Amino acid sequence: MNKIAAEDMEYINTRVDHERLDGTRVLISGATGLIGNYLVRFLAQYCHGTVLAVVRQPDKARSLWGDLGDRVQYIRSDIRELEAVDRSVDYMIHGAGVTSSRSFSSQPVETIDISVEGTRRMLRLARKNPVKGFVFLSTMEVYGSPLTDDKIQELHGTNLDTMSVRSSYPESKRLCEAMCTAYCSEYGVPARVLRLTQTFGPGVAYEDSRVFAEFARCAIEGRDIVLHTKGDTRRNYLYLADACTAILTVLTRGTDGEAYNGANEDTYCSIKDMAELVASQCARSPIAVKVEPEKTAREKFGYAPVLRMNLDTSKLRELGWKPETGLEDMYRRMIRSMEEDREGRVR
Repeated sequence: MNKIAAEDMEYINTRVDHERLDGTRVLISGATGLIGNYLVRFLAQYCHGTVLAVVRQPDKARSLWGDLGDRVQYIRSDIRELEAVDRSVDYMIHGAGVTSSRSFSSQPVETIDISVEGTRRMLRLARKNPVKGFVFLSTMEVYGSPLTDDKIQELHGTNLDTMSVRSSYPESKRLCEAMCTAYCSEYGVPARVLRLTQTFGPGVAYEDSRVFAEFARCAIEGRDIVLHTKGDTRRNYLYLADACTAILTVLTRGTDGEAYNGANEDTYCSIKDMAELVASQCARSPIAVKVEPEKTAREKFGYAPVLRMNLDTSKLRELGWKPETGLEDMYRRMIRSMEEDREGRVR
């Protein structure tokens, strides 16, 4: 754990319901992902319980949490093949799924299969092993491509095009949300949905292909940021530690069968605005932002259509949650972590 991540652990520690979480057993899918990694470490280290981490590569998992000993136990399985667990479970967090935008278009069948079958397996497990809370990590993309800056609440409709191959991701997430509702209604599974905006922070791999990571690499390497679109899309962002407190808040205080938006409303800006912030405030040396649109950029890079995703988080905030870290600090902390990642590989 780097210094920034350790600070995040302390931050999360002051904002969770220890009365409900301490000493519990929590099963997490997508455990080695960016968010899952943070949740595993926090719950095992600060809540004095046991984490059951669903992983495909135990060796990778042990490299992340080897210092935590038997507080982290490993369930080796592809999420699509997860079977019954022979240990009792108090809570479940389902975060496994495809996260690469390019994969949504290049591997749509796999994207749908991992999402839908993985969620089915997790819900079946929650039904067989009654839990106090179940959180499914969904996405802001279920709202499609809003065209105005109006606030988007949880009952907002969608204009998703089912004939667009990239819809494999948001449409499968929508089905998974419906499955959560169905299992809650028919079998009493305490399923809740958290629709997260784009989330980042310490722990993002140096070679991560997503746009926010490319901006950070440009800042580190002193390269100009090149936008392949006009950068018109506007959305909110969320810091990793704030995402974790949102998840744990919904897990312990959320209402069964309900969905919640998760974002830092103060970060709402365009892609171009974000690029200019990084170039002017976070780069080690002066860099510029260049707009060089490509006609096929959206297909080539798997970008979503131009949208205005201005999430309203009042429903989540009513549970006592609020984000603390703004966009500039998000980038500064992520850049520091990415630099450490690169230096470690050079050594």
